[in-house]
Amino acid sequence: MTVDTETLEHDDIADVAADDLTDEATDDEAGPVAGPPRRRAIPWTRLLAFGVLPGLALIAALGLGYVKWQHDSTRSERTAAEQSVQAAKDSTVAILSYRPDTVDTELTAAVDRLTGDFRDEYTRLITDVVAPGAKQQQISATATIPAAASVSATADKAVVLVLVDQTTTVAADPPTTSASSVRVTLDKVSDRWLISQFEPV
Repeated sequence: MTVDTETLEHDDIADVAADDLTDEATDDEAGPVAGPPRRRAIPWTRLLAFGVLPGLALIAALGLGYVKWQHDSTRSERTAAEQSVQAAKDSTVAILSYRPDTVDTELTAAVDRLTGDFRDEYTRLITDVVAPGAKQQQISATATIPAAASVSATADKAVVLVLVDQTTTVAADPPTTSASSVRVTLDKVSDRWLISQFEPV
């Protein structure tokens, strides 16, 4: 039996073409190949409403809070400075002024204006030296404060520079006057400004 080579070649080509057409049809039915999923865009209005505006509101609130805190802190320091200066002036006069007939009462009352180690030191001084000497030699002293200024002040501690003029009289002798400057440190104890250090400068 004789096979027609030319006819066989035509049949093979036809089969290949049919297969190609079948593959293309299958691809068409399957549809296009899906790409990576698209990210959904966030509307700018939502970003503004839920992102930017709350952030700005928080910043504004923090800013107002800081301004209020600074204002309150400044006012508190100003009040502390005023009160501590007045306390330093009054207490300095109290601890440096006395008369021989009332020295015990006056200086004992002055102790109530002091605190800490200075209170103890002052108590020993007036008990052992000042009060006995004032009574024996008839010594009287009067202190005045021509000027005082705040050096620093916080809610519970302050430093005040005080200028002191003190006039001292011994018996019938003429009075003598001395001037000095003192660095006074005060602590706030139970809502009162008390002297904790008294340092001549």
